[in-house]
Amino acid sequence: MPRPAPTAPRLPDDYTPAVRRALVRADPVLGSLMKRVGPFCMELSPLHSPFAALARSIVYQQLHGRAAASIFARVSERVGQGRRFTPQALMDVPDQALREAGLSANKLAAMRDLARKSLDGTVPPLARVKRMDDATLIEHFTQVRGIGQWTVEMLLIFRLGRPDVLPVDDYGVRKGFMLAYGLPEMPRPKELLAYGERWRPWRTVASWYLWRATELPPESFKG
Repeated sequence: MPRPAPTAPRLPDDYTPAVRRALVRADPVLGSLMKRVGPFCMELSPLHSPFAALARSIVYQQLHGRAAASIFARVSERVGQGRRFTPQALMDVPDQALREAGLSANKLAAMRDLARKSLDGTVPPLARVKRMDDATLIEHFTQVRGIGQWTVEMLLIFRLGRPDVLPVDDYGVRKGFMLAYGLPEMPRPKELLAYGERWRPWRTVASWYLWRATELPPESFKG
């Protein structure tokens, strides 16, 4: 009988002591940051539906968390809760009802586009998503109005646990790099991307520690 295909690495389960040692050898400065921060404690949110996760991301864009949560709850009341929150269910709700839930005209257009692209397969179902590589998922998801690469990268990291994602446009990652490496200013995305090659195939781990760097007291970077 043929052997089953090996399962792709997934965080945090596949972050082993051997992986940590490899990162420390590849980049002693990152290793020093890892020691100051402590154990890798990234938590994942379950991904039941790519459509629902991206819809939530659209609603949350440029809004305070509490306000966005309130709007998304009202949208869900009209579309359907849980597994009933489907592309077709959203398409069946009139524009007026979704606007009354708090969606702006731009976000409504983005949600409609997301629903259409989910129905036509541009946004694949969860079973296919789990088998697709990061670059392919970014290519598919960013075809949706209002969904940029950063949004997809956050889904890859915090929903799918993909281990090799480096969101070079993220403010926190860039600021954390500046602090940890003692730079006078934040690196440009291309510079961070080039430096991060040494962290492959665990760039997500490095990103998580760079986010934590922004939470450390300033004196921890002296000396």
